[in-house]
Amino acid sequence: MSPETSTPPRRELGFWMCTALVVGNTIGIGIFMMPAALAPYGFNALTGWGITVVGCLFLARVFARLAQLRPAADGPYTYIRSTLGHWPAFLSMWGYWVSNWITNATLAVSVVGYLNAVVPSLGQLPPALLALAFLWLFVAINVLGTRAGGRVQVVCTALKLLPMVAVVLLGIWILLSDAGAYTRTVPATAVTFPQTMAASTIALFAMLGLESASVPAGRVRDPGRNIPRATLVGTLLTAVIYILVSTVPLLLIPQAELAQSSAPFVALLDHELGAGNGRWLALFVVVSGLGALNGWTLIGGNLTATMAAQGDFPETFARLNRHGAPARALLVCGVLASVMILMNYSKSLVDGFVFLSTIVTAANLPLYLCSSLALIVMWNRGERPAGGDLRVLGTLGTAYAVLAFIGVGHEPFLWALALAIAGIPVALWTRRAGSGRSLAKSAP
Repeated sequence: MSPETSTPPRRELGFWMCTALVVGNTIGIGIFMMPAALAPYGFNALTGWGITVVGCLFLARVFARLAQLRPAADGPYTYIRSTLGHWPAFLSMWGYWVSNWITNATLAVSVVGYLNAVVPSLGQLPPALLALAFLWLFVAINVLGTRAGGRVQVVCTALKLLPMVAVVLLGIWILLSDAGAYTRTVPATAVTFPQTMAASTIALFAMLGLESASVPAGRVRDPGRNIPRATLVGTLLTAVIYILVSTVPLLLIPQAELAQSSAPFVALLDHELGAGNGRWLALFVVVSGLGALNGWTLIGGNLTATMAAQGDFPETFARLNRHGAPARALLVCGVLASVMILMNYSKSLVDGFVFLSTIVTAANLPLYLCSSLALIVMWNRGERPAGGDLRVLGTLGTAYAVLAFIGVGHEPFLWALALAIAGIPVALWTRRAGSGRSLAKSAP
């Protein structure tokens, strides 16, 4: 038997693994910087979170309904292609694919930065080498099969939630023992609509990843049931965690001090429990980053294989190894992320966060917009399933995606446009090469 095949992939991801993908991919390194990023907005951060959570629940419901209506589809690519056509599907997924390996590179670099704080002796090693080692560790794990990557994701997600729970429990303990602590450093920034929308845009970056259960749909058991449940549960759980852990430091640390902090949760523990008590939190940041790196590696490999199976990437990337994993697809994503690491490993954590919040947000929005429009097209074609009006849900998702595009500003929009244009020659070349192979095979 050949070690690589083109047979359909095994469906190895269940509800808990899918939920861990949503939570684990959404909660990465960014959460540990989010309180500082939102601090200048004061209470606008909370109203901004409210808008973002409502909008993201609309989007989560969009992906849930698409999975219910197209349980045999291979994720968002197929949802969009079957409704809007090839080019909207390719361009939206191309931007998402590029953001995937950019995210992996930044996660690996950020993990190394935090790990050096826990184990200073590692600072003697080249940081790029450590980042590459982490990146390829998770490529290797996922080459062993989607189930192997899914199991690692469940463990990492459980571990990364521990510091979040610790922050919430600390906040409750302070509330019960010294309720006045929450009134001593009340943010002075006035609540205004522009400030709320600006905060909402930053919060949206933190929620990217809510679609993670639907991207590897071809690997999910009972996708019509597990993807919707995992998407909605994972999005709601992540939103609650984010709001709670962003509120506690906002109310307990002076606004100006919090805004200048490069490690807000470490500052919170040092502020409330004494200097030096927060440094071990960096270990959990490492675990959180590694969990996200594993999850996005799994997503990237499966997305590459899906696009290859649809003819937009070379067909070799659609082949599966004896473990049922798209090994070649995983390898090409690893190579691209490695190039990014070698180019950007010297960036600071803050620089990496800003980079992600512009490039990755812009690259993800076309996917959200096109997926929402797909529901409207289904309705217009006469699909009127029980359980809700697809047109209303699609309109709500579309409206939020458009609002988010406006909120992020012109620079990220230009990045998204540039990414889309860069993908067109790739699709044209691949399709021409594929047509040539087809003609060669059919020749006598």
